[in-house]
Amino acid sequence: MVETSTREGAELERFRTELTGYCYRMLGSGFEAEDAVQETLVRGWRSYDRYDERRASLRTWLYRIATNVCLDMLRSAQRRVLAMDLGPAAHAGAVLGVPVADQRWIHPIPDGRALPATDSPEELAVQRETIRLAFVAALQHLPPRQRAVLILREVLCWTAEEVAHLLKTTVASVNSALQRARATLRTTGPTPSDPSRPADPAQRDLLDRYCAAFERHDVATLVSLLHEDATMSMPPFAWWLRGRDEIRVALLDPQASCAGARLWPVQANGSPAFWQTRPGPAGDHLPFALVILDVVDDLITGIVTYLDADRLVPLFGLPPHR
Repeated sequence: MVETSTREGAELERFRTELTGYCYRMLGSGFEAEDAVQETLVRGWRSYDRYDERRASLRTWLYRIATNVCLDMLRSAQRRVLAMDLGPAAHAGAVLGVPVADQRWIHPIPDGRALPATDSPEELAVQRETIRLAFVAALQHLPPRQRAVLILREVLCWTAEEVAHLLKTTVASVNSALQRARATLRTTGPTPSDPSRPADPAQRDLLDRYCAAFERHDVATLVSLLHEDATMSMPPFAWWLRGRDEIRVALLDPQASCAGARLWPVQANGSPAFWQTRPGPAGDHLPFALVILDVVDDLITGIVTYLDADRLVPLFGLPPHR
């Protein structure tokens, strides 16, 4: 770990959360983002005596290190995806198949690790929208340097001159990369969602009804809360469904029953999210999956259920009540 007891370490540590959000958008994995930021802070701490504040701010200097770390990590990596990127929708009742390799998936991240504090509702909305699973998956279609340009320019609002300085290139090259990245996202980008709004009565009511219906296995009510083209997927399996009717059939399958399961709110990917727990052998509830929802116009348009709960606990912590 970086020595936060030193003045230099404390100075660097101030940027951990925003750097994690940046690296997460670059890499598509909360685990890899944390590794990248740790490597960034270690490199920064070790070379702090060579930092020249006349050439760049400390923030810019750290972003340059983080960008280089991410570009190195992406050099031989496969593109991370959601299930919808792996093939056509299945039909309810189809076998799940074999798990897809872990390094192929977009992994979730807790909001608190990726969203720096801000007093601006508009800035917070952009930050939440741009760590959504679907947006991060769309970013993975971009070549790594284009990805960095788009995130720095469109999400973090850096100027073209600042980005050119960071990437050691020209303003013209940055503007060209941004245009190409925008064109790609126009064809691969997701439908904008409703930002997670815990205080919004309509969204709060929707989520309360979803949780209540889930816990009593009320399939009719659950389905009524879905958009007609809603999707449902369960990483690490490539299996996924599209449409209310297909999801209804899957939920009615006796082998898929979630009887006794509970949902506990958690902050993930700027979206409504829940730990799903199930009764353990001792009667206590144990994490079974992490569920992330997409909401548009007060209907649920996507349900992603990450089944590797044990692996996610170190990132998200255990549910508040077990």
